[in-house]
Amino acid sequence: MPVSGRRPLWPPLLLLPVLLLLGWWQWGRMPPLPPTAAPSPHGATTPATLPDKRLRGVNWVAADSASSANIEPLVRAGVTWIAQTPFGWQAGAAIPEVRLHTGAGNRGYWGESDRGLLATTQLARRRGIRTMLKPHIWVRGGSGAWPGDINMTTDADWQAWFASYSVFLLHYAQLAETSKMDALCIGTELQHASAGHETEWRTLIKQVREVYHGPLTYAANWSGEFEEIRFWDALDYIGIQAYFPLSTTVHPAKETLLAAWKQPLRRIEAVQKRYKKPVLFTEIGYKTTPDAAIQPWAWPDRMAVVTETDQQTQRLCYEAMFETFWRRPWFQGTFIWKWYPGLQADGSARRHLDFTPQHKPAEQVMAHWYGR
Repeated sequence: MPVSGRRPLWPPLLLLPVLLLLGWWQWGRMPPLPPTAAPSPHGATTPATLPDKRLRGVNWVAADSASSANIEPLVRAGVTWIAQTPFGWQAGAAIPEVRLHTGAGNRGYWGESDRGLLATTQLARRRGIRTMLKPHIWVRGGSGAWPGDINMTTDADWQAWFASYSVFLLHYAQLAETSKMDALCIGTELQHASAGHETEWRTLIKQVREVYHGPLTYAANWSGEFEEIRFWDALDYIGIQAYFPLSTTVHPAKETLLAAWKQPLRRIEAVQKRYKKPVLFTEIGYKTTPDAAIQPWAWPDRMAVVTETDQQTQRLCYEAMFETFWRRPWFQGTFIWKWYPGLQADGSARRHLDFTPQHKPAEQVMAHWYGR
């Protein structure tokens, strides 16, 4: 209604202190504003909605190109880290030379080249996803060769190997520093090199820290290497390639998987308590087959005429792993093995048998826990 004339000013002036006190009391009861994105010391950002600092990662498969469209499925799945894996080449398990290949060509994909690693890091960073650089060694000499086979026959050869490996790794330490990658893994499953060579690794770690100033880990094999390493105190994370066997039969129930995790959990906790470092699963994954929990490290038989797919077993393996570890305060996160950029739901049948969770119930489990 209209008001005629001018009201005196003194009543509002007397009420002003009361109103200010009331407003201050009410403001103090309001919930805090949501956090802003936290900058990484190496340039990436953590999405503001994350409830903790666990690494929600996948192992990124290098390809001959990458685009921003390849990053969006990661964002939808709650992924906040990728591990990129360039390869060095070793002619044989007892050959004390690691060959460094930094460019794309017939020995590797563009995504494994320095240029590709940098471009992928930048694409991921634009969407708030951080990068761990995780160099591997490809051992020639047979389809069954792996880094755990590397073993020199003389002390002189070991010294030559460590000198060569140091050149290899320090190149990637420098690349990680200049491109502001967010973590560096200094080795993967080099079980003969890691056990009994503590001095050499401590020297290498010191050299790496002079070049790269982000957090460091090492990716130790599940079968016992992670318990034998004596230089965890010099690193930031205890890294484990967590392919622990969880069943002796196909189609295991989740109760079986949860029970099977108890013994590896005790072993991991013992190492964690000794070194007081957070634990990171640098790799963990399960293929999409009924026997996924029997030998989780083994690839499916691609030569078989018919191979049964089993998305249910893969899903249960994911559930048991997350339920066992994710809430533990010393557990730092996971890098799921593995993630193909651009993989379509109707894509390669081979890839739908292997370790990727993409377009499967396992991806929904991962997204659920990564979204917590």
